[in-house]
Amino acid sequence: MERDLSGIWIQFNQELYNFIVSRVKDRDTAKDILQDSFIKIQKNIIHLKDEKSIKFWIYKITSNSIIDHFRSKKHHYEISEHLPFDEEKYEKNSQLANCILPFIKCLPEIYREALLLTEFQNYSQIDLAEQLGISYSGAKSRVQRAKVKLRELFEQCCNITADQYGNIIDYYPKPKKGCC
Repeated sequence: MERDLSGIWIQFNQELYNFIVSRVKDRDTAKDILQDSFIKIQKNIIHLKDEKSIKFWIYKITSNSIIDHFRSKKHHYEISEHLPFDEEKYEKNSQLANCILPFIKCLPEIYREALLLTEFQNYSQIDLAEQLGISYSGAKSRVQRAKVKLRELFEQCCNITADQYGNIIDYYPKPKKGCC
């Protein structure tokens, strides 16, 4: 079924641009995301099955383009040479990081699997939901609960002091019990 792409552009261009700007707060970035969205729309319009759902479909593509933008930015931080490096904080974090896998192994199977897949095998929570045959919200909840349970295991074994960013400032072991 042939779609009128210029008509879609005329109808949705400004509306989508405003939608994107409200989320990224930068007009130039919004223009780039809008262009990427329309390229995806053009490439995938042949897959649209129901003409009535075109607005939803276009907004879904645009939302995914915004998410892609933020994901790409997440991994492109420049580290200033002038930032102080706190070797003691790094050492404390590293020491506790070595304890993570043994603690994860103490979690119930459903939580262990969720953490291993998302944190160590780079599954997205959407991929996790598909892998486990559960809803996306169910996968999100499972990962969140797994992290809470993992933190509880750590707190059973150690008194941990963290800064406002979650960096370990200090810790000392409690008397051994459970997975400690």
